[in-house]
Amino acid sequence: MLPFAKSTIERNIGVLAVVFCILVGGTWAIVKLTSDYLLYQDAASTARDWARYLVDSTDDLEQIAAGEQPSAASMAFFRATQRSGAVFRYEIFNREGYSQLVSQRSEVELVDVSEFSADAARSITTGQPIIDVEEGHSKDLPGFFARAYVPVFVDNRPVAIVAAYVDETQERDNLYRAVLIAAASLCLLTGLSFMIPAVAWYRRTKEKQQADRRIRFLAQHDTLTGLANRASLIEALDRALVTLPLHGDTLAVHFIDVDRFKEVNDSFGHDSGDFVLKTVAERLLALVRIDDTVARLGGDEFVVVQRGHITKRDAEVFAGRIANALAAPVRFGEYEIVATVSIGVALTPADGTESNRLLKSADLALYKSKADGRNCVRFFLPEMDAALVARLTLERTIRDAVQNDRFVLHFQPIFEVCGQELTGFEALVRLPTPDGTLIPPGVFIPVAEEIRLIDKIGAWVLREACRTAATWPEHLTVAVNLSPAQFESGSFSELVAEILKETGLAPKRLELEITETLLLANSAAILQELQRLKEMGVAVVMDDFGTGYSSLSYLWRFPFNKIKIDRSFMQAFGASDHDAEIVVKTIIALGRELHMQVTVEGVETATQAAFLDQAAADQVQGFYFGRPMPAADIAAGLLKGLHRRLAKPLAATSHEDAPEAAKAAAES
Repeated sequence: MLPFAKSTIERNIGVLAVVFCILVGGTWAIVKLTSDYLLYQDAASTARDWARYLVDSTDDLEQIAAGEQPSAASMAFFRATQRSGAVFRYEIFNREGYSQLVSQRSEVELVDVSEFSADAARSITTGQPIIDVEEGHSKDLPGFFARAYVPVFVDNRPVAIVAAYVDETQERDNLYRAVLIAAASLCLLTGLSFMIPAVAWYRRTKEKQQADRRIRFLAQHDTLTGLANRASLIEALDRALVTLPLHGDTLAVHFIDVDRFKEVNDSFGHDSGDFVLKTVAERLLALVRIDDTVARLGGDEFVVVQRGHITKRDAEVFAGRIANALAAPVRFGEYEIVATVSIGVALTPADGTESNRLLKSADLALYKSKADGRNCVRFFLPEMDAALVARLTLERTIRDAVQNDRFVLHFQPIFEVCGQELTGFEALVRLPTPDGTLIPPGVFIPVAEEIRLIDKIGAWVLREACRTAATWPEHLTVAVNLSPAQFESGSFSELVAEILKETGLAPKRLELEITETLLLANSAAILQELQRLKEMGVAVVMDDFGTGYSSLSYLWRFPFNKIKIDRSFMQAFGASDHDAEIVVKTIIALGRELHMQVTVEGVETATQAAFLDQAAADQVQGFYFGRPMPAADIAAGLLKGLHRRLAKPLAATSHEDAPEAAKAAAES
């Protein structure tokens, strides 16, 4: 707890204690005053009543006040009242206020020496009873009693004063006992009524302080790992950069990214991903010194600020230690997760003297590390700024194209080998730049996937390809490449059905090409979605077969309509150190046994075309048979020309026509 917050609580508790004492003391004082008032009123009323009762019951008061002996009836009355115990003393005064008779306990007698009573004289003068309530301080008097002086008038003429003494000790004790119980109960209720909200206030104050501490912590730390967040990292960097010149120190900023972290989440669940991130944080904290800073910027990105007399060699060694520590397997339940990291490093003062500049430099170095294949360390270089500008320009171009439908489609023809006929086209997306040049998909598609726009691009390509193919002759098909990101929503088949209905294209004329990467992500769910597509009548094609894992389990677990052999086999065709021809023949034979068509991509020469004819391939595709072309060129009458062109390529037997086609293939 902060000292200021602690002193505030102590001060508030002291104030509450004082208020509580005032409330209890005030309650007791009010009850005491009230009880005393009630006791006085009761005692005074009782004494007055008994005095008047004496006046009403004695016929010879005037004679007694004149000094004569009381009558027998009066004597009997005096003794009777004393036996009752209510009145312990009677006095009769003459009209001047001098005592004449005293009746006390069992004795009733005329006084020998009259004593003057100022209260008696005042009562006869004012004509009103005079009442006293006193504490008894001698053994002859009760502990508490009341005395009433009542003037007696006959025909408006004062004749005597009667004083009655009433013992109120028992009544006082009973009242005080009742009042004490009531006061204690009232004080208890007051205390409870005060303490309950006071305790609630105290607990609420403690909870608020805990919440404030939590808020302050969350404002400076990552909720998952407890590491510093971006704001806290910037503050730490700013403080370090201010003090560096004073001590002659330098620092290194290590920007760390967990490679293919999304695959960990997709394969093992988000709980496993969170566990991996926590483990990374713990391992980083175990590596650093007390002056270093470890932060998580979000997702799977971490930053370590290494302080001291740091040279490039020191930073390189430390980055290697980070990579080795984080590459160790992470045990999560029954799974063992292995994840490598890419690291970008920036140094002061060469790579920046401000926190934002250093983070940007380290981020650029990290981007270079990922571009170089991941699982490596790269240091910032000045030319990386230019690469960043190019990357940002490409991102802006992609976003603009998505927002304004600026993409274009080119279509590459696909031919039947045996029947020598055109069977359809593959739709290939291109990204125009402001100067009119076209950016090939191999350049912008990976960037679109990183900025999560590939699903929108894929939907546009699918819709535009179907709309264009609907204008072709009904025997021609259109093939569209799919990205794994398009299946993430789990409703891709619904999108396909909607587009087919919208464009009017028959499902059997649409071929959807996927790669093994899609099946690696979530095999069961993806195969179920592919099954829905096939039930609609859409052909499902395994694209780029032979370049990935080439797992045969995918071929028997899902009945693909077609296998497309990757262009890399045709590029290796005829090389003495490769057996590409044997592999191609084997895949063609496998497809035939599985009742799947086989299309060979990248056919660039007549020799390759002739080989594929002899190997009984079903379809061929490549620059030798036709380059990708805009839809307008197809509509202009190229369909007929392409059909006629097929005969010559299959008859050719040399490589003389290969150079130009190979060059065109390299540009695609």
